[in-house]
Amino acid sequence: MVRDIIRIDEELCDGCGECVPNCAEGAIQIIDGKARLVAENLCDGIGACLGTCPRGAITIEKRAADPFDESAVPGHGTPDTSRPQALSASPPGLAPAGGFRVAPAPGMMGHHGGCPGSAVRSFVPGGLQSEMESAPSGEIPSTLTQWPVQLMLVPPTAPFLAGREVLLAADCCGFAYGDFHRRFLAGKALLVACPKLDNLAHYRQKLEILFRQSGCTGVTVMIMEVPCCGGLKAAALEAYQAAGAEFPLREVVIGIRGDILRQEDLA
Repeated sequence: MVRDIIRIDEELCDGCGECVPNCAEGAIQIIDGKARLVAENLCDGIGACLGTCPRGAITIEKRAADPFDESAVPGHGTPDTSRPQALSASPPGLAPAGGFRVAPAPGMMGHHGGCPGSAVRSFVPGGLQSEMESAPSGEIPSTLTQWPVQLMLVPPTAPFLAGREVLLAADCCGFAYGDFHRRFLAGKALLVACPKLDNLAHYRQKLEILFRQSGCTGVTVMIMEVPCCGGLKAAALEAYQAAGAEFPLREVVIGIRGDILRQEDLA
């Protein structure tokens, strides 16, 4: 079958081994001083290992490969009963972890399919700063200024992206970091995505178009410290380079206990 699977560039790989512990399925091993994909059926193609390679030697490619076999993963010989069965009916363009990605249907590039809840709209609040300062104790006003927020639903040329900085945040960040709105979202357009459950290859393509055509002035990529989140950073970097973008690209890493672990410029 033809599917997404990792590719390791032996010329770039220096054998550091950073990718090995970040592949939960055990598909990567260091052999003869180089990282190797030891079994196609152990690679789920999600790309949790992408953001951990300091040399950029790991990418995702679409090619003929053995299907991912979760039952072959060490320690995962039985089905994962903790995942809701509803995920088996994921909409086009999404894929449950460990499943097969489905190519986005024509028009999925930000088209809301007629659903009024996904219609693009902006609602920049007036006097936002004064609202933040005068809010009752314990109540923090929202700084969200647009809808929708899911990267899957936002058109690359949505009007609320033009002339603004963009916060590209992994889904969990807004829940893990307590001061998300005031510290990071205020004044920015928001795009949220999950690099583990969503179609990362589609997102890379969509971000490339967005970086070229949206007119945004900068992007902050906010991810969690967990390995699978590195895929969102990798997708953003690949899209940035492919688009020939020149605006500032930054990274913020949030710990699972809600602390800021790292902030740095990527470009």
